Amino acid sequence: MARQNFLFLFILLSWVNIKAQLNESDTAKLQLRAGLTGNYQQGNVNILTVRSRLDMSFSPVPAWVFKTQNSSLYQALGNKKADNDLFSRNYFYYKPQRRVYPFGIVYISGNYRRKIQRRQFGGAGLTVQALHQPFHVIKVAASVVRESTRFEGMFFNYSSYNGNNKINNWRGTLFIAGWHYLLQKKLRFYYDAYWQPDLGNKNNYRTQFDIGIDVPVWKGLSLNALYSYTHENVVMAGIRQDDKLLSFGLAYNFKSSTLPKN
Repeated sequence: MARQNFLFLFILLSWVNIKAQLNESDTAKLQLRAGLTGNYQQGNVNILTVRSRLDMSFSPVPAWVFKTQNSSLYQALGNKKADNDLFSRNYFYYKPQRRVYPFGIVYISGNYRRKIQRRQFGGAGLTVQALHQPFHVIKVAASVVRESTRFEGMFFNYSSYNGNNKINNWRGTLFIAGWHYLLQKKLRFYYDAYWQPDLGNKNNYRTQFDIGIDVPVWKGLSLNALYSYTHENVVMAGIRQDDKLLSFGLAYNFKSSTLPKN
């Protein structure tokens, strides 16, 4: 059994784990990242964790770029499921090589731990490239979206939402992201953060930030570590507002100046 457990863990960790931002302002026609990491432990404590990710951006014509970031997380403690989440973020950018450019956005997600059956929102906004240098990039974005969230129950930490398992609202979003090559490109430091307030209720807001590092190893392959923090102010009764996650593994970056031919 120990040998089987080790083999399963090795297969999972032989894939790559990616979280760093794809850069839509890059002149590459195609950017792709795919990853799968996991952990399996059996004995006094039984734990199974599987995380997958697929990120891609492509530019079918010079003025437009489509970027999609998709991730999933499954985790079980013994026979009890702890997480079963899906998250899809999709963007349409117009002339992202400019200092200021518009975008459209569509998010679809579900969160088992927070008892969110389905959340979706769509909207539009503007991005400003505050700093765009070969080794340093900082971007700031603002948008307005229409959101719809369906929960598994009808009782919340704010009683004004009780009696309905669905919340519809307009949200604003402030977003910042950046990455920096340090120590003569021997280390890549990256981060992103956003704040999403409800435009009609000051109590309904959420925030998240991610901080990570890549240490290059060989030809696009690097060691990777990422810390994520999320806070959702309106949650179902009995659900905690904060979640924290530290992950590490391998990262790989692929870019192509041409699109694949059929």
